[in-house]
Amino acid sequence: MSTSYTLYGWHLSYFTGKALCYLRYKQAPFEHKAVDMFTLMRRIKRKTGAAVMPVMVTPEGEWINDTSRIIDHVEARIADRSVHPATPVQRFASYLMEAWGDEWWIPMAMHTRWTYPENYALFEREAGSALLPFLPGFVQRRAVKVVAGKLRGMLHSVGVRPGQFALMDAWMGDMLDRLDAHFAQHRFLFGERPTLGDFGLVGSMYGHLGRDPWPARELVAPRRHLRAWIDRMAEPSHGAASLPALLANDQIAPTLAPVFQAIAREFVPMLEGINAQVRARLADWPAGKTLPRSPVDVEVPMGQGLFRRAAIPYTLWMAQRTLDAYRAMNPLEQALVRDWLASVGGERLLALDIPRLRLQGVRVAAELKSAS
Repeated sequence: MSTSYTLYGWHLSYFTGKALCYLRYKQAPFEHKAVDMFTLMRRIKRKTGAAVMPVMVTPEGEWINDTSRIIDHVEARIADRSVHPATPVQRFASYLMEAWGDEWWIPMAMHTRWTYPENYALFEREAGSALLPFLPGFVQRRAVKVVAGKLRGMLHSVGVRPGQFALMDAWMGDMLDRLDAHFAQHRFLFGERPTLGDFGLVGSMYGHLGRDPWPARELVAPRRHLRAWIDRMAEPSHGAASLPALLANDQIAPTLAPVFQAIAREFVPMLEGINAQVRARLADWPAGKTLPRSPVDVEVPMGQGLFRRAAIPYTLWMAQRTLDAYRAMNPLEQALVRDWLASVGGERLLALDIPRLRLQGVRVAAELKSAS
C-alpha cells in the first residue's frame, strides 16, 4: 500500500490550486498527477460519480473529490500545521472565507479566463498535453476545444453574462484593492500563517487570476502585495521552527472589515435566495434524490448594482459547513461570534435555516430523516 496521497488535477483548475497549496503547506506526502482523458472520464467518474478535478486518492485507496472534504481528511490525519484557528471568531471567519472564496469568486475567475482570448493559448497547451499526452498536437487541440466548449457553456449559469461585465469588473477592482491593502500589512488573512480561509480564497487566484495572462498582468501584477500573497500560498515556507502566530486576542484585522461587510451585504443574501428556492423545491422532491445544480436565477447585490446567476444548491452545503463550525462551539464562543458578525452586518447568516444536506458526487441531496 502506498504511504502517500495522489492528487489528480491541473494547475489551470480553480480547485486544484486550492488543494495543491494546502497539501504543500501541510507537508503532506503526495504526488501531483495531471489528469488525462482516461483518468478523468473513466477512473474518476467511476470512483466518485462525476468527471471532476481535483481528486485525491488516500494511501488506503479512498477517492475524495471535494476540496473541503480533502482538507477535512488530511486535518484529521496530520495534526501539525493545522489550518483551523483555535479561537472562535477567527475559526468561524476562516470557514466563512472558505465558503466565499469557493463560491462567490467562481464567476470572477471564469469571466477573467474566458472573456479575454489571449488566455486560451495557455489553456490549450496545458490542457491538451494533460488530456492526451501521447497524441499529436492537432488531436490534443480538438479535445481541448470540446472541453473549452463545455466550460464556456457554464458561463451563463454562474453569471458571466455580457450585460454584467462592467459590474463584475468594478467589483473586482474594488475588492482586489481591499485585499492588496490587507496583505500590505499582514502576510495572510488572519496573521502570520495561512488558515482555511486563505486556501478558500486562493482557489480563484492560483490558476485563474494569478496565472492566466490577462488577469495576471492587468489585475494582479499592479497589486504587488496581493501578488506576494499568491506566491506565498503557492510555495509556502517551511523554515520556521514553531508555528507562526495568528493575530492576538482572536482579532480580525481592521483591513478585513470591508471584505466581511461585503460578504454580509452580498454573499449572505445569495445564500438566503438559494435556500428559499431549495426549500420550495424540496416540498415535492423525492427524499434523497440529488437536487439540480442550476434551477433558476437568484438576484443579489454586488457593489453598486445587482448580479444574477443560477441558484446552485451546492453553495448551501458550504454554508452548512460554516454554520456547523459555529454550532460546535460552546455558548460563550458562540456569543463572541455573534457579536463579531453583528459588527460587520452579518448576523443574518446565523438565522439561515438550511435543510440538512449531504454531498453526492458534485451535487447535494437532502439527508433522509431517520425513523423515530
